[in-house]
Amino acid sequence: MQTREKPLSKQIVHAPSRGLAVRSAAIVTRGLRDLTRDSNWLVQRVFSGHASHLGVSPAGQVCAVSYGGRLEQMSLYQIEGSSTGIVLSVPGESGERLKEAPAALACSPTGRYLVAAWGAWPPDLHSFDLQAKIFLGKFGKFSAFPSALAWSDNGKYFAAASARNCDGILRLWAAPAAQQGDRHFADPPAAELALADVTPLIQRSEHSIPGGIPCDEAAAAGFGRLAFRPSGDTLAAAVEIEGEWADDAIVFLAVPTLAARGASLVQGHVTDMSWNFDGSQLIFCSAGQAYRLLAAAKEPVALPFGAELCVCHPHLPLCLCFSSWLKNSAKGRVFLADLNHLTVLDEHTASGIADLRWSLDGSKAYAVTSDGLAYIYEPPIL
Repeated sequence: MQTREKPLSKQIVHAPSRGLAVRSAAIVTRGLRDLTRDSNWLVQRVFSGHASHLGVSPAGQVCAVSYGGRLEQMSLYQIEGSSTGIVLSVPGESGERLKEAPAALACSPTGRYLVAAWGAWPPDLHSFDLQAKIFLGKFGKFSAFPSALAWSDNGKYFAAASARNCDGILRLWAAPAAQQGDRHFADPPAAELALADVTPLIQRSEHSIPGGIPCDEAAAAGFGRLAFRPSGDTLAAAVEIEGEWADDAIVFLAVPTLAARGASLVQGHVTDMSWNFDGSQLIFCSAGQAYRLLAAAKEPVALPFGAELCVCHPHLPLCLCFSSWLKNSAKGRVFLADLNHLTVLDEHTASGIADLRWSLDGSKAYAVTSDGLAYIYEPPIL
C-alpha cells in the first residue's frame, strides 16, 4: 500500500530577515529619538525666506512659491530630508514675475502627483509627477484664476473652482479608466457648475443664520474651499457671499454630475473644510471658529475651540487644526482635537501656519509656516 507523508502545518520554516531588520531599525531609530525629547512635536526648518503660497503633501513634501535669487519661483522641498529645493517649471513660463502672483496647489492623496496654477505660468492647470520629477502636461484653461483645487481620496476625480468673479465656475474632471489613481487629467471636464446655478439654492435655504445677511439680499461672489467626501460621492463647496461681514454658504454636490443635494448657511467666511474619516460629518472653519456639520443635519454646530485651518485624520476621529489667536498669548497654536469627545489632546504654540496635512498612513501630521518652518506631530502610537 502506498503511503504519503502528511505536511507539517506547524513546522518552523526559515523566513527572510531583511523586512524585519528594516522595520526594527526604524523602530529603534524612533525610540532613540523619543528618548531625547519630551514632546510629540518636532520643529525644523524646511526652506529659507518667505513663501507667498505653499501646499503640503501626504508624502511629506512642500511645494512653495518663494524668492530664489531675484526671481520668484515654485519649488519642491522634503520636510524631513534635504533642504535643497527642486524648481518646478513649465513650457511658456514668463520671465517677468509679479510679486506674490496668485497660485493654487493640490497634491494627490498618495502625494505622488501635483496639480498647480501660478500667475507666472500660462492660464492652465499643470500636472507634475513628483516621484519621477517630471511635468506631465496641462488641462483646464481658465480666465478667472482658481480659488481652490481638490482631489478625491481615490484619485479618480479632480475639482477646480474660481471665486471673486460674477462668472465663477466649478469644474470636475474624471481620470480616464486606464489612468485612475492619481494620474494626469484631460479635457473636457466631466461636469461644470456655474455660480448662478447654485445661487437660487442658497436663497431658498430656510436655515438662515440669526443676525446674518438674508440670502435674498446677498450676492454670491464665487466658489471657495472644496472638499470631497471620503466615499467620493459628494463634493462640498463653499460659496462666498459678497461683503466684508457677509456669511458664506456650503453647498453639497453629487459626484460626478455636480447636481445640487443641499445647502447650509454658515457664519462668516469659510477658510477651510475637511470631511472626517467615515464621511459622517464635515469639519469647517469660518470667522476664526471651528464647526461641524453632520451629514443628516442642515445647521452647523460650533465646536469648543477656534481654528482657521483644519484637516481630519484618514482613519481616526481626530482633526489637526491651527488657530492664529490664543488667549493671553501673542501667538496662535497648532493642535490635535478629538472629534468624539470634542477635546484638545495635544498642542504647540505656532504662528503663520499656511497649510496642514496628515501623512498617507496617518502616523504623523505636518504644519508648515509661510517662513518655511515645519511642525511635525509624531506621537508614540497613532
